[in-house]
Amino acid sequence: MSDRASTLYSHRHGRNIRPVALKGLTPADVRDLHRIGVALDVRKTAYGMANGLSSAMDALQPLVTTASIPVPIQFLQNWVPGQVKIATWAQKADILMGMSIVGDWHQEEIVQPVLETTGTAVPYQDQANLTYSDWNLNFERRTIVRFEEGMRVGLLEQARAAEVQVDTGSMKREAATNALNIQRNYVAFYGFNSGLGRTYGFLNDPGLPAYVTAATGASGQTTWSRKTFLEITADIQAMASRIQSTTSGDLIDPAKVPCTLAIAPASYQYLSTPAVYGNQTVRQWIKENYPMMRIESAPELNAANGGANVGYLYADNVPAPDKSTDGGMVVDQWVQTVFRTLGVQQLVKGYLEGYSNATAGFICKRPWALTRITGI
Repeated sequence: MSDRASTLYSHRHGRNIRPVALKGLTPADVRDLHRIGVALDVRKTAYGMANGLSSAMDALQPLVTTASIPVPIQFLQNWVPGQVKIATWAQKADILMGMSIVGDWHQEEIVQPVLETTGTAVPYQDQANLTYSDWNLNFERRTIVRFEEGMRVGLLEQARAAEVQVDTGSMKREAATNALNIQRNYVAFYGFNSGLGRTYGFLNDPGLPAYVTAATGASGQTTWSRKTFLEITADIQAMASRIQSTTSGDLIDPAKVPCTLAIAPASYQYLSTPAVYGNQTVRQWIKENYPMMRIESAPELNAANGGANVGYLYADNVPAPDKSTDGGMVVDQWVQTVFRTLGVQQLVKGYLEGYSNATAGFICKRPWALTRITGI
């Protein structure tokens, strides 16, 4: 316990509590108000100046006007320049698949002819009948889907929006363009279900090969977040090996042919996993062993196969021995119209604008040049 007791200035019993009589107070009385809990610095007020004190003790006057703050808040605001726009997640279809502008907005289908030569050579015999080679032509069809979006701008709306530095027409036009691109990107990954329509996506095209589950690591898990440098590089090496030795019949060597490794963003950062000895990361290992392989990610690959993260490895184009005449793409996105103006209508109080796009989605043209992994 402290040896110094707190100062007790005064004590009043509850029954003795009453208003303080302010009239007739001397300067000494005012200074003693602190004894009843009233602390006034009255030396700089009109009353204080006149009486050697610091606060006037005039009776309170009722307000004539409504009580308010001295300065409205709008006069105390400072507006920083620029505006923050709300972002949507990355649209990666064009980066992963490319884009072929093929066909017209009004058409119904895009058709890819697929030509196969047939024939089997047999041992020669003078008296035997010849065997004959032949060819087989099939047609892979994709259905075109069209989307629309519009905007309406009123005169009063336009004038009022300008007061907050917003061009409402430009913003709505930008929003319409973005909405159409989001829908096209969605179809490129997931396709479009319209009854008997054949519009497929990067994740469900019927020509895609089956997923191969990633190997289980020492942790008992297949995910790259639980794997070591050697285990992750082994998964990538296994994908490259499947393309070269299993599916393409050595037509494609991922170490020599430009390829794309598309993986889920949830797995992407684990490409920075370092080796136990040295500072080399998985990403650096890829650059050293597969110098022509680009690495991309897309949010649609997260949890894409029954909740498991997936990855794709595919050649960008097939090599010359393929002898195809379509350009040699392994995967493609068929788009008829990215953005089309439908029309403009002038109204008495504003105007209307309409827009559209058209896409046939994704096609895997050469499944033998692509492999898929799941569980990463």
